[in-house]
Amino acid sequence: MRHRSIVDIMSKLQESVARTNRALTKAVTNCGCVSIKASRQTVPSDLSSFQEVREHMSSHLEGNMCEQCAEVLESEIGATLFYLTALCNVMDMNLQDVLSNEYKRISTLGYFNLS
Repeated sequence: MRHRSIVDIMSKLQESVARTNRALTKAVTNCGCVSIKASRQTVPSDLSSFQEVREHMSSHLEGNMCEQCAEVLESEIGATLFYLTALCNVMDMNLQDVLSNEYKRISTLGYFNLS
């Protein structure tokens, strides 16, 4: 019965995304197990393969997340997926189909896909 209202689902999804961001922020600011060191991305124009592009790109994340922070982040990502699934259900969409279609779209970009 819960999570049938689109308004409830939208607000819960937004809240879960914020909690996911907060979990990563706490890993950086409270625990310190990871740090963010961001700078402008530069990619040489003569790269020919996807692997070469990935070697020149940075996630800006340094360090390894500790077990406790990783557990919290995983839990928050799980909640986000739950509400995303609820949104798909109420909109009569299949999350697996959505993900599959997005994967196909991204795959066609070849080495321009920087994920």
